Amino acid sequence: MRKRPCPALEERGVSLRRFFEEIPSTQAEAIRLARTDAPVGTFVVAARQTAGHGRGDHLWASPPGGLYLSVLVPAPPSAPGLLPLAVGERVRQHFEEAYGVRSVLKWPNDLLVPREGRPPAKLAGVLVDRVGERLAVVGVGVNVAIRPGDLPESLRSAVAVLRDLTSYPPKVEQVESELLEVILSTAELLESEAGRHAMIAACRRSLYGRGHAARVDGRPVGIIRDLGDEGELWVESGRGREAVWAGDLTVEEG
Repeated sequence: MRKRPCPALEERGVSLRRFFEEIPSTQAEAIRLARTDAPVGTFVVAARQTAGHGRGDHLWASPPGGLYLSVLVPAPPSAPGLLPLAVGERVRQHFEEAYGVRSVLKWPNDLLVPREGRPPAKLAGVLVDRVGERLAVVGVGVNVAIRPGDLPESLRSAVAVLRDLTSYPPKVEQVESELLEVILSTAELLESEAGRHAMIAACRRSLYGRGHAARVDGRPVGIIRDLGDEGELWVESGRGREAVWAGDLTVEEG
């Protein structure tokens, strides 16, 4: 393990970069650091994870060529469920503006790239863990330049790779610097009521699956209608409109 500053972020006072060639999980390491009073802005990045994970018990395959980044940020003063969506939306905006890559926001924390005649492919995911009252750890995984052959066979046809979607393929280190700035600025934005309103409006515009039937944790929940002001997903069924606050969402394409 080695530390080095990230020059692009020196003006923000961020210099606590913890880099690992290989680690079980950047998120687990960042949570450990948060519990030992590491300051806001500390971040952990790895070239490869051996036990990366997403929400719940979902594994995140982490071969070389991906960005695996976890950052300590101030916990939002309200609407904590909005943080993963807001980070996902800001990352989506950045990829479109910087690389011309269009994607959609899948509740509660994924970026998907639409494909003609096939289900969308996963480009990135966001994971947020609250640590005490003051801190949250935001983890982002991005398929920057991975080789699909390095993934489990069951995942190879379901992923999108940033390198293959743009005429200006970036290096992993470049995306790291860019997304670190995105994460930190998003956390700042959510500290104000105006910022929260702006982010939920943007997330609503990018929401994937509106008007489609959905399942959460394998259970049919109805038709996706909207996002609520705190990041909850609103669905409609024969029981009326209901809010879904957490779970693994599956959108029916047909």
